[in-house]
Amino acid sequence: MLRKFDQNITEGILFTDQYELVMSQLYFNLGLQDKHVVFDHFFRKYPDYGSHKAGYCINAGLEWFIDWMQNARFRNEELEFLRNHKNSKGERIFKDDFLNWLKSNGNFQSLTIRAVPEGRCVHPNEPLTIVEGPLVVAQIVETALLNQINFQTLIATKASRIKEICRNQPVLEFGARRAQDRGAIAAVRGALIGGADFSSNAGISYLLGYPPKGTHAHSMVQLFLSLGMSELEAFQAFADLYPDDCILLVDTINTLESGIPNAIKTFEKLKAKGHAPQGIRLDSGDLAYLSVKAVKMLNQAGFTEARVVLSNELDEMNIWQIITQIGEEAPKEGLTPDEIITRLVYGVGTRLVTSEGEAALGGVYKLVAVENNGWIPVIKISESVEKIPNPGQKELFRIYDNSGKANADLVTLKGENPGQLNQIQLIHHSDQNKSRTINRKDYPEIESLLQTIVENGNTKYEFPDIEEIRKTRDMDLRRLDAGVRRLINPHTYHVSISPGMFLEKQKLQEEMKSHSAPPYKGGIPL
Repeated sequence: MLRKFDQNITEGILFTDQYELVMSQLYFNLGLQDKHVVFDHFFRKYPDYGSHKAGYCINAGLEWFIDWMQNARFRNEELEFLRNHKNSKGERIFKDDFLNWLKSNGNFQSLTIRAVPEGRCVHPNEPLTIVEGPLVVAQIVETALLNQINFQTLIATKASRIKEICRNQPVLEFGARRAQDRGAIAAVRGALIGGADFSSNAGISYLLGYPPKGTHAHSMVQLFLSLGMSELEAFQAFADLYPDDCILLVDTINTLESGIPNAIKTFEKLKAKGHAPQGIRLDSGDLAYLSVKAVKMLNQAGFTEARVVLSNELDEMNIWQIITQIGEEAPKEGLTPDEIITRLVYGVGTRLVTSEGEAALGGVYKLVAVENNGWIPVIKISESVEKIPNPGQKELFRIYDNSGKANADLVTLKGENPGQLNQIQLIHHSDQNKSRTINRKDYPEIESLLQTIVENGNTKYEFPDIEEIRKTRDMDLRRLDAGVRRLINPHTYHVSISPGMFLEKQKLQEEMKSHSAPPYKGGIPL
C-alpha cells in the first residue's frame, strides 16, 4: 500500500541503501553486530570539469551529517517497513530477532567520528572522515555520510574556484530553480562555505544567518508593458518600494537604449530623495561588452558606486572569459579594466549547484580495520593499483615548508608521529618508485588534520559558524601553492604515505594474492 510522502521516513535512518540493511542482518546472524571496525571515507580524484580540473577540494557537509547521525534511529515506522519487506517468494526478508535488535540498538550513539574540519583544503586518497564503532551501525551510516559530505564538498569546491577567478568580487548563488530538487538546500551551504557571499534561496539563507539576495524578474517589466505602462514605470514602482535595495534588471527590451537609460532616470529620482541606488543586473547578451558600456553610462550620470550584477549560466570559465574581454574592451571606452571589474557582482546559478562538468565527487567508504584481540588492518585488492585503499587505523598530517606553504599531506599508521623525526620519507600511495626524503629543517611545521568530532556518540567538537569556516578556507588557500590553485592544468599536490603504511600495505597485498588470509571457522572469521 502506498503511503503519503513522509520526510521522517525518506530522510531518517532509512536514507540508506538496501545492501547496507541486508549485510547488517547477515552480520547479526553471524553474531558480529557488535564487532568494532573502522571505515575510511576518502575520494580518489579531484573534480574534472572537462575543459579544466580542480587541484584541490574544500571539505564541507560534516556538521549536517553529524546532526543527521545523532537524530536518526529505527522507530516503529521504519521497522514496520522492514517487517513487511518480502522476497521473490513472498517470504519476509528481515527476521524478528534482527528487527528487535535494531529497535534497541539501531542508532549511531555508539560511533566515534574523526574527521578533517570543514573549510580545509583536502586531496585524494587521504581520509576525510573516519568512522569507528560496532559493525552494523558503522555499515548502515555509509550511504548518508557519502551523500551529504560528498555533495557539499563538491559544491564548496566549485564555489571556491568561482570566487577565486572573479578576484573575490561578490558571488551570489542563484541556482535553486534548476538544482536537483532539495539538493538546492545543501548546495547553498556548500556554496557559502566555498566562497559564495549570499544566496537567493530564502529559507536556508535565513536559517544560516545570511539575508537572501535577489533583484526582480523580466516578468515584472513584461506585466507593466502588457497593462499599457512602461519599463520606466515598472522600475519606478520597484524603486519606490525598495529605495535602499534597488537593483534593476535592464535587458527586457533593449539594454543600452532602454534599460540602462530608464534605470538611470529611476536612480536620479532616488538620489534626489537621499537614497543610494545599488545598481543594475545584466542577464543576457555580451556580458563583458555590456558591463563596460554600463559602467561608462552610470559614471557619466554620476552613479560611480552603482554595481553591475551579471547572471546567465556563469561559471569559473566564462567569468574568466568575461574578465579577459573586459581587459580588452575597457580602454576603448577610456576606462581601466579595474574600474569595471571592481564594480561587478556575479550571480552564479545552474552551473554551481549542479557542479557543471563533474556531477559527483567520487568519495568512497572502505573497511580498513577490524578489532579481533587487537586491531587487524584490512585491505581491498583491485586490478587498478590506484584504487587499492590504504589499510589500518590512520593519522593525517600536513607538512609546510619554510615559506609557510603546504607542501604535502602524509597518511601514516595510527601512533606514528613524523614530527619526531629529523628526516621524513614520503612514498607515493600506489607507486613505490615515487618517493622523496625531506629534512625537517626545511619543513619546520607539521599539522595534524584529523580531529575527534564524536566519541562514543558524544559530540566533542564545537562546530564553527560559516564565517569561521570561510576564514579557515581562506587561510588554507593562502598557504596552498598558486600552481595548485590555478584554473587550467593545476600542479599536483602531493599526498604520500609513510614507510610504515607502505610496508603494511605491501604485506597485506601479498597475503591476499597468496590466499593466506585468516581462515574461517564455524562461519565466524577468526
